[in-house]
Amino acid sequence: MTHVTQAPVPARVVLNHADIDRALTRIAHEILEANKGSKDLVLLGIPRRGYPLAVRLAQKIAAADPAVDAAAIVGQLDVTMFRDDLSHQPTRPPHRTQLPLSGIDNKVVVLIDDVLYSGRTIRAALDAIVDLGRPRIVRLAVLIDRGHRELPIRADHVGKNLPTSSAEKVRVRLEETDVIDGQAVNEVVIEAGA
Repeated sequence: MTHVTQAPVPARVVLNHADIDRALTRIAHEILEANKGSKDLVLLGIPRRGYPLAVRLAQKIAAADPAVDAAAIVGQLDVTMFRDDLSHQPTRPPHRTQLPLSGIDNKVVVLIDDVLYSGRTIRAALDAIVDLGRPRIVRLAVLIDRGHRELPIRADHVGKNLPTSSAEKVRVRLEETDVIDGQAVNEVVIEAGA
């Protein structure tokens, strides 16, 4: 019997640095429009890649509205202990939850994540928010919506809808978190599943 091994299929780049930047600019303007300005706005990034995306969005919002202090509207929301799949996933270290000094009570909170897939991370984020305060509104912004929802969760702001098979992997690589061959990268790739 002969075994034929196939060469791995290279990852296909679907968004490059410029594409990500354009998507974030559009999302920032959509957030301002939906909120009718920047009043009471808080951006909470979900680690690991949602937080740097939240920082970038805050900078774009501040560029569009000079009254905004980008650093004052950004926070990080760890959802690790609120996940319903802890027993099925490899152990992951929790990140610190950091809220803006103004808190989240009666604020318009926009959750920021890199990829929306099953919806379980966002469900966990909603549970985490309840423990921290009572926002007036909670919205969701994601760079990629790849479908395959398991829960009735929908993003309000999407950088790119990316239909995929459930066997494929969508990887968001950001210069704040990812280095390949010594180079910081900004791209979204699809890797073929096994």
